[in-house]
Amino acid sequence: MLLAIDIGNSDIVAGIFKGDDLLSTIRITTDTNKTPEEYAVIFSDFFINNGIEISALKQSVISCVVPELSDVLMLTVEKHFNIEPLMVSSVIETGMPILYEDPNEVGADRIANSVAAYRKYSTSLIVVDFGTATTFDCISENGEYLGGAISPGISISSRALFENASKLPEVDLIKPKKVIGKNTVESIQSGIIYGYAALVDGLIEKISNHMSSKPKVIATGGLARLIANESNKIEELDEYLTLKGLKYLREVNG
Repeated sequence: MLLAIDIGNSDIVAGIFKGDDLLSTIRITTDTNKTPEEYAVIFSDFFINNGIEISALKQSVISCVVPELSDVLMLTVEKHFNIEPLMVSSVIETGMPILYEDPNEVGADRIANSVAAYRKYSTSLIVVDFGTATTFDCISENGEYLGGAISPGISISSRALFENASKLPEVDLIKPKKVIGKNTVESIQSGIIYGYAALVDGLIEKISNHMSSKPKVIATGGLARLIANESNKIEELDEYLTLKGLKYLREVNG
C-alpha cells in the first residue's frame, strides 16, 4: 500500500492506495504548530478507522507548499511508519518537461495535477485547482508543462471582503437561490459564487486562446465542486487528481 500526502496552505489531504485503487482519504486543517508525533496520531487513527495495518504501508509520497511542514511530515512518515517518503519537486523524474523560466518555482501540487491529468487524457489541458489560491496549469498536446496563472482563492477572497468592508457580514460559501440577491447575504453569495465562476470561465477562455490546440478543462481541489457546477468551461471534476498524480510520481521514481 502507498500513503500519498498533499500538504496545502489550508488543508492536508492524504490517501491510501492499494494498487490503482484509492481506498480512503482524510482531509485535516493545516497546522504548522503540530509536531510529527501529533500528526502521527491523526494518521494512525485514520488507518485504524479504515482497517489498515501500518505494516501494510510500503511506500509514501509527499507534496508540500508549506515549507515549515516539509520536515515535520517527512519525520512523521519516517519515524512512525518506517517508510522513506518521496518529496515531490521539479528535480525528481516527472516524465513531463517543465517549460517554466525557473522550474523550481512550480509547486509540487501543480506538478502532480499536471502529470495525472496528462496521463489520463493524453491531450492539451487546463487544470484548475481550487484551494487557498486557484491555480490554472496548462499542458500541451505533447505533454509539456507550459505554465499557467494563479488567482486568489474563493475563501480568502470572501474573507478579505468581510475583513475590509465593515458593514458586510461573513457568509457561508453556498450558492444563493437567485443571481439577483434580495438581501445582503444573498447578494454577497451571488457575487462570490457566480462572480468567481465568471472569473474562472473568463480566464480559461483567455488561456485557451494562447494554446496551440483546444484544451480539455479539468477541475480539482476542495472547493472545485462549488464552482464547477456553475462554470461553462469546466468539463470534468476529479477531486483527488493531486493524490493520483503523487501516486504516479512515486511509481516513476522507483
